[in-house]
Amino acid sequence: MKKLGVELTALGHGSCELSVPFDVTLTQQHGFFHAGVAATLADNAAGYAGYSVMPEGSTVLTTEFKINLLAPARGEAMRACAEVIKPGRTLVIVRSDVYCRAGGKETHVATALVTTMCLLDRGDAKARS
Repeated sequence: MKKLGVELTALGHGSCELSVPFDVTLTQQHGFFHAGVAATLADNAAGYAGYSVMPEGSTVLTTEFKINLLAPARGEAMRACAEVIKPGRTLVIVRSDVYCRAGGKETHVATALVTTMCLLDRGDAKARS
């Protein structure tokens, strides 16, 4: 996420918001944010939201997600707002909405439905350099 310049802007019990500023290296051939960036932002926000309702000592993995692209993703920044819609012991279902801000106006550009899985008694792997 560091490579993309993603910032954690809000985190609560069952919710998370991430944002990324526009960068030409994150665009597709028409100059819009690439759909892969929207999907990455949506998935990661959902992962943190799901993780926030899991027990201490657990970790999280995404097991499935579906994303609908609703509008071209253009603007100065993109943000994903994720909210748990069904917490379970093993599976947590999360909705993640993605918006782009351009000229003070936000456009809803994507919606994802994400299934995360709680793994008990497992630590996260350390990032390799």
